[in-house]
Amino acid sequence: MNQELIINSTPNEVVIALLNDKRLVELHREKNNSRFSVGDIYLGKAKKVMTGLNAAFVDVGYEKDAFLHYLDLGPHALSLMKYVVQTQNGKQNVSNLMYFKSEPEIKKDGKINEIIKSGQNLLVQVAKEPISAKGPRITTEISLAGRYLVLIPFSDKISVSSKIRKFEEKNRLKELMQKIKPKNFGVIVRTVAENKSVVELEADLNDLTNRWDECYKALKTSQPPMRVLGEVDRTNAILRDFLNASFNAIHVNDTTVYEDLKTYIKTIAPDKLDILKLHSGKLPIFDAHGIEKQIKSLFGKTVHMKSGAYLVIEHTEALHVFDVNSGNRAKSESTQEENAFDVNLEAAVEVARQLKLRDMGGIIVVDFIDMHNAENRKLLYDKLKEEMKSDRAKHNILPPSKFGLIQITRQRLRPEVNVEVLETCPGCGGTGKVQPSILFVDQISNTLAYIIKEQNLKNITLNIHPYIEAFIKKGGLFRSLQWKWYFEHKQWVKVQGVSSQGIMEFKFFNKDMDEIIV
Repeated sequence: MNQELIINSTPNEVVIALLNDKRLVELHREKNNSRFSVGDIYLGKAKKVMTGLNAAFVDVGYEKDAFLHYLDLGPHALSLMKYVVQTQNGKQNVSNLMYFKSEPEIKKDGKINEIIKSGQNLLVQVAKEPISAKGPRITTEISLAGRYLVLIPFSDKISVSSKIRKFEEKNRLKELMQKIKPKNFGVIVRTVAENKSVVELEADLNDLTNRWDECYKALKTSQPPMRVLGEVDRTNAILRDFLNASFNAIHVNDTTVYEDLKTYIKTIAPDKLDILKLHSGKLPIFDAHGIEKQIKSLFGKTVHMKSGAYLVIEHTEALHVFDVNSGNRAKSESTQEENAFDVNLEAAVEVARQLKLRDMGGIIVVDFIDMHNAENRKLLYDKLKEEMKSDRAKHNILPPSKFGLIQITRQRLRPEVNVEVLETCPGCGGTGKVQPSILFVDQISNTLAYIIKEQNLKNITLNIHPYIEAFIKKGGLFRSLQWKWYFEHKQWVKVQGVSSQGIMEFKFFNKDMDEIIV
């Protein structure tokens, strides 16, 4: 499987598309200067301690107070609180915990008011981003994720990923961590650490301890609410988690992001530096790689599949619903059972893809086409589980119910990715009334004439919807509207179809591909 990462950087956000064999499987949007992302560490102040909920509400600077349940405190909460107090009082002079005297672990079935008092300063980490009207969910069990390791302060436990099957390799990694990890720090060894050298693992560990040192330095002078350590941005996090032998290209359209990624890849995987490419084409990067069209087709209410079958996706307050329809897929030579089975298998692949693509969380119900054969229902269930194996979010899939429904629960850490695929008509602004379409091309021609005659610009490019592009070029050599413009203005105007443009929207660009404002 070939994996590609396409990064579209704009002044307001960075959009990251992950492709498997040219098929869009994940889409991430990261707003510039975004806060309250999973992994961010804040110094907050406890506002309300709710004994009935066994939880506390903590002010971390968000409009809604963050939610901290007793079970999210972690066993070493008292040690962390002591560390915060001593650091801010100047009694903790170094970031390392070599000489730090840990407090006893808290009880698993204790009460929140025994641990936290109203007005207390707390060092917390975002576990779930703000969603809808809810504030972020936080934890005091701090962890710092690297490429190969996860560092956990105030713990001495060493854990190795269960996906590393070889007993000898597990023992090697455990023994190595016992030798190199700092005192009073726990370590989780990630799956990608398998067969990695001492040098690579130690470098990753040093990077994580340096990040803890940054947190310590910020904590010394911080006043709540304040972010003391930000998680690495989404692009670097995806590279950290995904970069492997199957990655064959990373395309980016911004020079600054390109240089940042170049530095990051040099650090984590210098042998992969040649796969990083700076996009230099005149088409927008998502159009050049066919991503814009995929986004438009995959984020609507109805998602069509190659066979002609389709999914209808509905969202409610409580859950998400997928309805599988055969559409015009039915084959005359197949029985109803065979046809339903084929459609359901194809739908299972698309459902798993949609869950990752839209990052849907909570309760999901899939209404597959009814099948009477018990063996077919089991095969469908196994197929869905197989497709969901690559999903990094924690999930649980129940066998089909007697009504043929499959229920899924999926971890929700971030707001669902929602892309508006319906276009607002630039001609009416959403009123439903537009100028006569016959005048649209005249408007383009008049704008072009103004740019050439009044602004004296040359080497002009027109970005237009592909349908309008076809109309402008209709007639071919010497007869098309494009040639008419050439004879009129004595210069060639490049016309290129861009699928992200609205049907009645056009943009002119100069030779440097800067938009011409008229």
